[in-house]
Amino acid sequence: MTTAGRPRGGTSSLRAKLYAWARTLHLYLSLVAFLSILFFAVTGLTLNHPEWFGEGKVGKLSGTLPHAPYLEGESVDWLALAEDLRALGLRGRVADRGQSGDQAWLSFRAPGYGADAQVDLKTGAYTLTLTEAGLVAVLNDLHKGRDTPSGWRWVLDLSALFLALVSLTGLLLSLLFRKTRKAALLTLLSGLLLFGGLALWAAL
Repeated sequence: MTTAGRPRGGTSSLRAKLYAWARTLHLYLSLVAFLSILFFAVTGLTLNHPEWFGEGKVGKLSGTLPHAPYLEGESVDWLALAEDLRALGLRGRVADRGQSGDQAWLSFRAPGYGADAQVDLKTGAYTLTLTEAGLVAVLNDLHKGRDTPSGWRWVLDLSALFLALVSLTGLLLSLLFRKTRKAALLTLLSGLLLFGGLALWAAL
């Protein structure tokens, strides 16, 4: 009598154990990676069609920072300057900064968000350009790992590992189960040829 869902009776004990291990691993990895798979599937689509969601909002602000001057001799007190700008509600990491004479600029970046500040280092007068691209842009930047904290890169790495393991264990299950082995190999070969051909066509 053959147990449903397992390799047929002639399969070795080792193969049966490998099948059971792969099935369990595939099931639980799929559950753990469910949201990750859904997230990358949806954001893969939105990344491919940015025109569906518009350009976002751009605004300008100006004023005077309270703790000028920010020059210490010829050096800029970047920490004090950045913190005073953050007190205005700016967020994200400082992606770029620079100085030319009494003028300085800082760029703050976060997923779906940008703030570019021009500051007079002596008087504290500033001009801000704020860009907020909306929720979809936030999700797209999370997908790409752009302007994200280092911890998020670990999330991306783990997601990639989980997705690879889900794929490999699914393939292993198909190959270990004798009834589906031939169909699995033909489907795999067809998929490789189709995807490889499309990738080659797109690259040329």
